[in-house]
Amino acid sequence: MSTPLMGTIQIFAGNFPPRGWAFCDGQLLAISGNSALFSILGTTYGGDGRTTFALPDLRGRELIGPRRGPGLSDFRLGQRSGTETNTLNNTQLPSHTHIAQGTTKVSNTEGTTNNPDGKVLTVGKAVVDRTTSYNANIYGDTANTNMATNNVAVTVSNTGGNLPINNRSPYLAVNYIIAMVGIFPSRN
Repeated sequence: MSTPLMGTIQIFAGNFPPRGWAFCDGQLLAISGNSALFSILGTTYGGDGRTTFALPDLRGRELIGPRRGPGLSDFRLGQRSGTETNTLNNTQLPSHTHIAQGTTKVSNTEGTTNNPDGKVLTVGKAVVDRTTSYNANIYGDTANTNMATNNVAVTVSNTGGNLPINNRSPYLAVNYIIAMVGIFPSRN
């Protein structure tokens, strides 16, 4: 392995950091013993900047590049964000419809009026003369009035368990390590 630039982060499949490297686990280091690395990292990842500074903490994290890209959000170096799980609320769901099942109450007695305003459907009878009655047509092709709202009951049941959803892509856990020693990078 060639000499790395100090502060370089690499993936390492072992369970220990090699000599000259440290795990990217957010540990605090003394500035006095690591002044060259502190001059590169500063307090970007933590520490008080007087006696300590922190290494990046990449445990359980995905890496993204800082700054704004076309059509992307602006991220600053060292910014931490995101969650492992997320519980959606109604404003985050796509527009959709639900099927509602309902019951309309009707009467099984003879009707008393031919005006449906505020009334319910009944057994239809129409007086033709004083001695004979005939079944009346009580259904039409077009709905043009509402039945009394207190006579309609519609039940739409709740669904879902309100549990958080996993926010992670498929993954494999490996260690990230940072070069504690090496070639000090020059600025352009």
